[in-house]
Amino acid sequence: MVIGPSLGTTWHMWDRQIPELAQHWRVFRYDLPGHGGAPAHGAPSVAELGDRLLATLDGLGVQRFGYAGCSIGGAVGADLALRHPHRVASLALVASSPRFGSADEFRQRGVIVRTNGLEPMARTAPERWFTPGFAAAQPAIVEWAVQMVRTTDPGCYIAACEALAAFDIRDHLGRIGVPTLVLVGAEDKVTGPAEARTLVAGIPDARLALVPGASHLAPVEQPAAVCDLLLTHFSSAWQDAPAAALPAPPLVPGPPTPATPFAPVAEIAAAPLAPEAAGRLPDDRYERGTKVRREVLGDAHVDAANGSADAFTEDFQELVTRYAWGEVWNRDGLDRRTRSCITLTALVASGHLEGLAAHTRAALRNGLTPAEIKEVLLQTAVYCGIPAAGAAFSVAQSVIQEETTPPA
Repeated sequence: MVIGPSLGTTWHMWDRQIPELAQHWRVFRYDLPGHGGAPAHGAPSVAELGDRLLATLDGLGVQRFGYAGCSIGGAVGADLALRHPHRVASLALVASSPRFGSADEFRQRGVIVRTNGLEPMARTAPERWFTPGFAAAQPAIVEWAVQMVRTTDPGCYIAACEALAAFDIRDHLGRIGVPTLVLVGAEDKVTGPAEARTLVAGIPDARLALVPGASHLAPVEQPAAVCDLLLTHFSSAWQDAPAAALPAPPLVPGPPTPATPFAPVAEIAAAPLAPEAAGRLPDDRYERGTKVRREVLGDAHVDAANGSADAFTEDFQELVTRYAWGEVWNRDGLDRRTRSCITLTALVASGHLEGLAAHTRAALRNGLTPAEIKEVLLQTAVYCGIPAAGAAFSVAQSVIQEETTPPA
């Protein structure tokens, strides 16, 4: 059995379940990059996390396994069940979702962490993860949770936010072909019962388990209930799995080797390099451009632009998406940080400050800090003029305050 953690936590969030589970299966659990002291090699996507995990399991000689994961850990399991169905025998998705909020929410979270560090996330973690009653009664566990976030590598946390921003399997749930337990805390405000019911409705062989008195980190808040549910699910799921549908023999639960009942894995190793993708076809520029435009400017901006388009302006919007975003912004010659520096400068130089607010937000999303944006605008003061730079500073200051102020 493989067990995955939530964003900002370590494998220790599963400590209370391990002794019981290890009596039935050999258990492997892992830390996300930069979490719990694992090397800080950020992964840009959920699929990359899954590929690294499979590479590590390959090295351990593990071919088929049951998988339980919380939040982003659940996303990794769902992704593996979709892309490598022959490897996953059974699945438990804890506090998970086919899409985690909106892409804009997670990219803004990355902006806040890049500007303020992880302290805002650490300070608000207890209210996201635990019910108020539990947090008040268990101050030591609350402090432990806060410290988990504080000791996470900020760059890896931001990379995980980017991975969650891009994660969306709503249209693919019907292809998850393994028995699946969808487990959620009844009081989870992060990925709650509504998201759990979406998973159950979409996955053909899925069952819902609602845990009373639990919020997002149900394995910590209600350890015995979660352990019982996992034991019941994995014991019956492996036995019920139809052998004819599986290219490899199904795993049969059995006692672990007494000398090594479970083995934590400190890091999921880097996956082997994938072969280069086939050359892009000219007719996919609009789809590529839409993806890049949303990643850089945000869903809200793009939706507003598309929503206001009519028969007179829709061709222009398509031109911008295909040419600016599908071709120029999608080229490999410059990274997005550099492109943002150039764009900010060009907007100031040309006096087109109506686009500066959107591209200041884009610069923050692309990894520029407020201090770096200030340096870009100071440079424009010398080469574009003091009045132009002064107006630009006013626009950028307002955007930066809005985007980087942590939630109250």
